[in-house]
Amino acid sequence: MLGALSITAGVLLLLATALAAVRTLVVPRGLTHRVSWNFDAFLHAAFRGTARLLPSYRAKDRVLSYEGPLRLMGYLFVWLGSALIGYALIFWPFSGSFAGGLADAGSAMFTLGFVPVSKPVPIAASFVAAVTGLVLIALQIAYLPTLYAAFNRRETLVTMLSSRTGQPPWGPEVLARHTLIGNLNDMPQFFRDWEMWAADVAESHTNYPVLLAFRAPHPLRSWVVALNAVLDAAAMYLALSPRHAPSQANACLRMGYVALREIAGVMAIDFNSDPLPDDPIELTFDDFRAGVAVVDEVGFPRQRSLEEAWIHFRGWRVNYEPLTYEIGDRLIAPPGLWAGERRQLPGIVIPPERPAHRQPAEMQAQTPTAIAR
Repeated sequence: MLGALSITAGVLLLLATALAAVRTLVVPRGLTHRVSWNFDAFLHAAFRGTARLLPSYRAKDRVLSYEGPLRLMGYLFVWLGSALIGYALIFWPFSGSFAGGLADAGSAMFTLGFVPVSKPVPIAASFVAAVTGLVLIALQIAYLPTLYAAFNRRETLVTMLSSRTGQPPWGPEVLARHTLIGNLNDMPQFFRDWEMWAADVAESHTNYPVLLAFRAPHPLRSWVVALNAVLDAAAMYLALSPRHAPSQANACLRMGYVALREIAGVMAIDFNSDPLPDDPIELTFDDFRAGVAVVDEVGFPRQRSLEEAWIHFRGWRVNYEPLTYEIGDRLIAPPGLWAGERRQLPGIVIPPERPAHRQPAEMQAQTPTAIAR
């Protein structure tokens, strides 16, 4: 009876391990097994607790950058460990002790062959154990190219945005920089690219939620802060200059907050799926006035008054502000302008590091010696 219970428990543990691996690596639905979910929750809590002890944002970012890779490695170790215990329970009745069953299972799973087996049941179990170990490792290896390809696609456009508008990005700065360099004609394609980007991020980050733990190579870059800035730029364009705003801005806004809602579902974040245009938002009218002053200063073609534009801007922002703020806080993204508070960084806001805008007149004002240098 004890042997039968041990074998049954081992088979059930193996089935649970196989289900966890298949749901995480094979089924493209963003399904998470309880085993993987508990491991993610434990590791995330450990990293957040460690980051809380560090004083600066950059120090926190350095620590948090290891969370994603360790999650990937942890999945493999958790699944291999669970499978090892499952096979040890199956071998236990045949080896006479759990320690002996563990040795048999390890010899079979990792194809070491240092423990000989002779009975039919252990021989069959050894073959299955060897296949299990190889399949788990092969699935994890095959998973990596897909994962890193999605990560690279996400970061490419975020890096391009930083080169155009500085980092961390800010919505008014996006419009101001394009106006300053006479590049507003590029905005239709700009919003179209970000609409496609948002759709790709929604698909990849809901199918492979571990991507949410992967941080950008630069500490001041973040996909959620970048998306918030682009959505703010689109909303400001539509609110300030509705006749000149490209139609792609509407599509970008729609896809942007749909992507945020899908990712919020994966992160178990509650949100209002049908907010009203006049619902309150955290961004104040004074903040909006300051942002409009930035675009006015460079000659952005504004058509509406500040008060009228604020009504339309708020009606757009109510759809995505709560989501970007909450996701950004949970991921401890850089606290940029209009990007929300970070509970681990109270009262800290990092303004964008703007690329320098040089004019030939500045060079002409220098002395010939300085120019030669």
